[in-house]
Amino acid sequence: MPFPSPPWNLQGDLWCSLFAVRTGTEDRPAGLYGAAFVDYREGGVLSYQELLVARLVRDGAVPRVHVTDIWVNTAPSRDGGRTLWAIPKELGDLHVRDRRLWPAARTEWSAHVAGTPIAAATFAGTPGVGLRTPYVFTLLQQREDGTPAVTKVSGTARSLPCLGSWRFGTDGPLAWMHGRPAVASFRMSDFRMTFGA
Repeated sequence: MPFPSPPWNLQGDLWCSLFAVRTGTEDRPAGLYGAAFVDYREGGVLSYQELLVARLVRDGAVPRVHVTDIWVNTAPSRDGGRTLWAIPKELGDLHVRDRRLWPAARTEWSAHVAGTPIAAATFAGTPGVGLRTPYVFTLLQQREDGTPAVTKVSGTARSLPCLGSWRFGTDGPLAWMHGRPAVASFRMSDFRMTFGA
């Protein structure tokens, strides 16, 4: 299946935690990172699941988001992300289990690549409705020839705080995140997203 032409109109749910990385590496420098599991549901141009890690960066004086690590479970998402926006998507095995036991909701995610654990996370909170609010940000990636790829992302979502607990595989590609505590977590429910407008 070929990937859709931009922009991609997507919808689904996202669970994200923020991490303050104070001692980094050359490839993953210190800074504010977000780790997220995403469930892109039917109704958008593609449906798939995703695990990503991204860092807040500066493009001059302008704040942008840079994806450092990302796995998806469909080839059209991988190929489209790489070709259109220079997002370094890889294929992985992702699984989600969502349980709603009033007055609480609990969601468990896991991701593996070639049988090696990448990350697992558990999110708990109250399944409140939340006010639908707009969001907008810009992604900054780098193409193979060194030129920047700047992509606008916008939409609306119902965002609420939640409790997030992460476990990063010690032998996997996110081992550099192992043992780092999340400083905040939130869920974006029923988001609508336009990617690459």
